[in-house]
Amino acid sequence: MIPKTTHAQQIKAEAKRLGFLSCGISKAAFLEEEAPRLENWLTQNMHGEMNYMENHFDKRLDPTKLVEGSKSVISLLLNYYPEQTQEDPDAPKISKYAYGTDYHWVIKSKLKELLYFIQNEIGDVHGRAFVDSAPVLDKAWAAKSGLGWIGKNSNLLTQQVGSFYFIAELIVDLDLEYDTPVTDHCGTCTACIDACPTQAIVEPYVVDGSKCISYFTIELKEELPTSFKGQFENWMFGCDICQDVCPWNRFSKPHNEPLFNPKPQLLKMSKKEWQEITKEVFSEIFQKSAVKRTKFSGLQRNIQFLEDN
Repeated sequence: MIPKTTHAQQIKAEAKRLGFLSCGISKAAFLEEEAPRLENWLTQNMHGEMNYMENHFDKRLDPTKLVEGSKSVISLLLNYYPEQTQEDPDAPKISKYAYGTDYHWVIKSKLKELLYFIQNEIGDVHGRAFVDSAPVLDKAWAAKSGLGWIGKNSNLLTQQVGSFYFIAELIVDLDLEYDTPVTDHCGTCTACIDACPTQAIVEPYVVDGSKCISYFTIELKEELPTSFKGQFENWMFGCDICQDVCPWNRFSKPHNEPLFNPKPQLLKMSKKEWQEITKEVFSEIFQKSAVKRTKFSGLQRNIQFLEDN
């Protein structure tokens, strides 16, 4: 019988071949430490209008309720740090993760390839692929799998490459060798807490989602609250402030995934061009982009909100 270690090594080697930054594995079991944290976060309404966060509480904490018979959670990181950013310093800003093709599509196809490889090489293995659109606590699993630690800005951080990467999982009914968590290296640093213009990081390791610029510009469908005027620091879709100031992101290196490259037009657009953007230009630039989530009307609302400051 082939040992669990060999299977784990095979999976990690294939993940690397598919372009993933790293791969870690943990036992599919109830997330005891996260349960009270999640409950407390929801009770305090830190999810704002993101009502979907209240759904499937049990499934969020127990992968065996999500995938029957599951034994392992394979966590994967995929780098999205861009080589170039928007050129006009006065133009409204888009979070770096949304520059290219919607990551859901890009990662889902890689995960399917990885699962196909596991089934071909190892045998009758069943599992499901997840890319942040299901009730899975991505960061908790990645941390459990030794891929990094959860920082004070609640993002997964690694010493080698910072935090500009996507997290995804394969939950499978295969017994594998499990990795161990790494230690926290935030130390006494409070750069992310000090830099957040809306004070969304209410205490180290706790982010009030309902105060986050990403929440306002992507998730919130109604009017933006006037009490936050002048605090968005020119972000029209998402926000990278707490990542940009994190010392560990000095080590970020540009990704090598062609699908994450932005349309050149996106980087070149001036402040004036964004303010006068038409539906046609929006559709052309963001054809297969995550920005479509906010729709043309949502992006217009966000740009207008920045202008009114």
